[in-house]
Amino acid sequence: MNQFEYPRPQLVRDQWQNLNGTWQFCFDDEGHYTLPSDVKEWTHEITVPFAPETAMSGIEDTGFHRFVWYQREFEVMPMDGRTIMHFGAVDYSARVWVNGQLVVEHEGGHTPFSADISGTLNADGKQVVTVWVEDDPADLAKPRGKQDWLLDAHSIWYPRTTGIWQTVWIEQVSQTYIQKLRWTPVFETYEIGCEVFATGDIQEELFVEVKIWHGDQLLADDYYKLLGGEANRKIALSDPGIDDSRNEILWSPERPTLLDAEVTLRAGDVVLDRIRSYTALRSVSINRDRFMLNGRPYQLRLVLDQGYWPESFMTAPSDAHLKRDVELAKLMGFNGVRKHQKIEDPRFLYWADKLGLMVWEEMPSAYRFSPRAITRMVKEWTEAIERDYSHPCIIVWVAFNESWGVPNLTLTQAHRNAVEALYHLTRTLDSTRPVIGNDGWEASATDILGIHDYDSDPEKVLARYAVTDPVRTLFDQRRPGGRILTLDGFPHRGQPIVLTEFGGIAYDPKQTPNPDETTWGYSRAHTAESYLKQYRRLLQVVNETFMFSGFCYTQFTDTFQEANGLLNADRSPKLPLDVISAATRNIPLFQRALEEGKDTGTP
Repeated sequence: MNQFEYPRPQLVRDQWQNLNGTWQFCFDDEGHYTLPSDVKEWTHEITVPFAPETAMSGIEDTGFHRFVWYQREFEVMPMDGRTIMHFGAVDYSARVWVNGQLVVEHEGGHTPFSADISGTLNADGKQVVTVWVEDDPADLAKPRGKQDWLLDAHSIWYPRTTGIWQTVWIEQVSQTYIQKLRWTPVFETYEIGCEVFATGDIQEELFVEVKIWHGDQLLADDYYKLLGGEANRKIALSDPGIDDSRNEILWSPERPTLLDAEVTLRAGDVVLDRIRSYTALRSVSINRDRFMLNGRPYQLRLVLDQGYWPESFMTAPSDAHLKRDVELAKLMGFNGVRKHQKIEDPRFLYWADKLGLMVWEEMPSAYRFSPRAITRMVKEWTEAIERDYSHPCIIVWVAFNESWGVPNLTLTQAHRNAVEALYHLTRTLDSTRPVIGNDGWEASATDILGIHDYDSDPEKVLARYAVTDPVRTLFDQRRPGGRILTLDGFPHRGQPIVLTEFGGIAYDPKQTPNPDETTWGYSRAHTAESYLKQYRRLLQVVNETFMFSGFCYTQFTDTFQEANGLLNADRSPKLPLDVISAATRNIPLFQRALEEGKDTGTP
């Protein structure tokens, strides 16, 4: 996985070393070991970055293992600058030693961390890194998303992911280098906000040069002085004014234009650091009851994506698999995905940026309310927003899902406070994107009202939402999912309404006509014909319901015991992709044939 692709696509350096591959590994179920020297026997070899529960790790042990250890040798020579070791994600708490010296500790299973290991390196270039991980399978007060707390996966929860599950790599930089880069598009004024943060030996005379290209055309070549190691500037682009010309530079799913960038850090004439990046010009906003993309109403057609693979769980088998998932979502007629209960690998976001797929990013839930759970969530959510802020594909942040982790929203003020606090924190960290406080029901502070409704009868869905005065009727009389849609004190203020979960039709082509009832879905189809009929009619109803500013169908693929994907777990389609696409977009058969240039037999 990711042997050749740089794992941080918006801050790329040419020289780096990938530490994925074979590591020594052992379980420490009783927690006997404290230091690397305590480990007496490395009982397994593991293929990083795959979790030990997965087949691709080479271990495939899905039992309860609270403590695990990793170790590997690598070669890197000390240098005058700094050597930085990066971890994409380690679930859940980690400590890292290099040559026996503790270099970093981190808590949070979905976000990256780094360590300056320069002072620990051996002069001969032969180094050893050791990683300790604690991931308590019974701890419900940590953000864990869809990872099950029972030994065997049940209902809508899946096997656990323990330890390292994203790329580990090292890079060597100068004493002073670019640590962080943020891009903020300003559509209204045709500007790109650029924030550069340097670290290390911060001198008086540090400058940064920023170049931006659209294809081969150089759009900007700006030069700024850093103050306190930071530069924050807006780069003006030329606004062509005419829509057709504007569309050539704007990012959208239909035309995902990226602007390449190069950022160089200098001290006088000396180049200290140079990184490659990219950004895009686009805006997302809310205007009354509509979602807006680049200042125009835009209908959201999303699919719920759990981001699991049967052989590798939360880690994609390869970068090509991430790219293919983006392609498949688009081929099925969707313009976005709701990444459900998972902070996805940045390489997926890169392909979504490049190929044009919008992403709702959602915080993985804890399942117990406590001050510790909220503290952990705030820390990890803050890190996730910081990591992914600059990706143009991300259009919405979702803090909570279906009151998970805050189950008493209708009764307990502290639970309400948590949702409102996360909403306002997110809006503070990023004022450019809509934020959903709690998706599905029991909404309070939110920019979009998300509704979850798994009624399998399209005619009942039509009757519920396509009425003369749908909003008043819905909020006064209807209770999708048996829950109130908004909490007291938070009446609907005209925000966009999106059907953010529906469908969930289970169909397993390999098991028809007598499906194995151990597979699960919200409703079930037994033949391809009935499956298509249900999907087509349900999508027709939802597409034609004016109340909705968009929808998110459940779901992208079968995932473990859930058989309600449009694709099988191996990503093979259950119906022809063009047929799914036509139904998703509510395109009649005759119109689809015209699009494809086929003879319909109609004069």
